[in-house]
Amino acid sequence: MPGLASHDLEALRRKIAALEKRPLLAEGAALVARRMGKAAPAGPGMADPLELLAAPRGVLHEVFADEQRQSGAALGFTLGLARQLLTDERQAILYLQLKGETQELGLPYGAGLHQFGVDAAQIIIGRVENMTELLWAMEEAIACRAVAGVIADLARHPKALDFTVSRRLSLRAAAAGTSAFLLRYGREREASAAKLRWRISPALSGAVEFDPRAPGPPRFLIEIEKGRLGDKTQGAEGRSMLVDWTENGFASVEPERHVGAPPQRAAPPSRPVAPALGDRLSQAS
Repeated sequence: MPGLASHDLEALRRKIAALEKRPLLAEGAALVARRMGKAAPAGPGMADPLELLAAPRGVLHEVFADEQRQSGAALGFTLGLARQLLTDERQAILYLQLKGETQELGLPYGAGLHQFGVDAAQIIIGRVENMTELLWAMEEAIACRAVAGVIADLARHPKALDFTVSRRLSLRAAAAGTSAFLLRYGREREASAAKLRWRISPALSGAVEFDPRAPGPPRFLIEIEKGRLGDKTQGAEGRSMLVDWTENGFASVEPERHVGAPPQRAAPPSRPVAPALGDRLSQAS
């Protein structure tokens, strides 16, 4: 590439090599089997984890993904939560991002979201210069009665987002009835006033009825790391579940349907093969 110094090229080669050594996004069956093994049936006085997906308005959420390459899963899950809050009075979802992180995280794709019940016209995208402006925009949008949810997608862990700031966002969200979502990446956790904290991983989609080799709807492996909406939700901490994101909302998936070998694709023929006719006779007959 013209204009790149030799040390820049070498650094780029090392980064690409490191990426290629990583496992596939859907480590899939092994990951699901390992983490679903921690889940236990909901007992008396314990909230069903699926009920937490319909959290009330005015809640501060944290949505974590282990790596930035899972940002699509984290954002898809968050939009699935936020779209439930849309009403005739609250018709907008504000998505905020730092300008310097757009290349790392990407942006929501309107045409793709439409098939999952999210109208791209209801998503307002804001790219701001720094954390001070982003936090100001969050607080102002939370106070707006026409906004259903505010999403802040942050590639890093800024020092400006400390416990005091999260407490202020949580109180403001509760007072205005507007939910706020902080998208974070990595395995580090700081003290936060968020009422719910989710850990999201992409999972292998289920089979389609008429083509078992085609991808099904987006599927997430969800772990509830924190629940502060009462004793019942606190009892759900540490539990995991599999859900699909459909045009009608989230749908729970039985893990037994997911854990297993993916369907095998037939080997391509070594030479051209004439297609069979309706009566299964070849064209040459």
